Amino acid sequence: MKNLIQQRDRTKALITGIFFIAATVTAIIGVRLYEPLLQVSDPAAGAQHAGQIALGAFFELLLCISNIGTAVMLYPFLKRYNESMGMAYVVFRSLEVVFIMVGILSMLALVNLSVNFGAQPGADPVSFRLLAGTLTSLHEWTFILGPHFMLGVNTFVYSYVLCRTELVPVKIALTGMIGAVLIFAAAVMEVFGLFTYFSIQTVLLALPIAVYEMVLAVYLIRKGFNPNALEKPEVESGSLQAA
Repeated sequence: MKNLIQQRDRTKALITGIFFIAATVTAIIGVRLYEPLLQVSDPAAGAQHAGQIALGAFFELLLCISNIGTAVMLYPFLKRYNESMGMAYVVFRSLEVVFIMVGILSMLALVNLSVNFGAQPGADPVSFRLLAGTLTSLHEWTFILGPHFMLGVNTFVYSYVLCRTELVPVKIALTGMIGAVLIFAAAVMEVFGLFTYFSIQTVLLALPIAVYEMVLAVYLIRKGFNPNALEKPEVESGSLQAA
């Protein structure tokens, strides 16, 4: 029975690692595919790249599935030691997905706007650029509040639990906490206009959390969660609640 439980936990850790890798890969691909619409100076851009934008939306939908997958797979392990923090991770991860979904809708709506503009030769380009700029700005804000702000919060939550319980090496978990603080700080700077969307400062502050997720994913796939930590949930739960 013990071996069966360990094998089950090992499989869950492997799936969690795969979801983390999938989330990173699909996020990068999605943003790259959106590039023609991130600059709205050309009114026909959306119509010309409709297929590419649709593909970008598809990859971001895969990103949403991957993010939810990490929440579903991690929650049983987190709640063994602190159910409140486990639930907090699921909630903030879900909010991140909500913002991503709104961003997807803004990009698809921008494509429709561009197609409609191209089908009406007498359409006012000034009005188009105003609406297109609004949709682009909406996408930027969803990125700031989702994959930056909410990501910082939920990563700090689960990394804290991983650190306290030693489910993964403490050094890895501490890297996650530091990365979470940095991406959260970047989001705050963006909200107050101190950093611009996808500025070099933002990219540098986002890099540690991206590296952390890849390192964590590879570790989970290769070794899984620390079996010694999994065997003593009552002791770890008490220490967390007292913290």
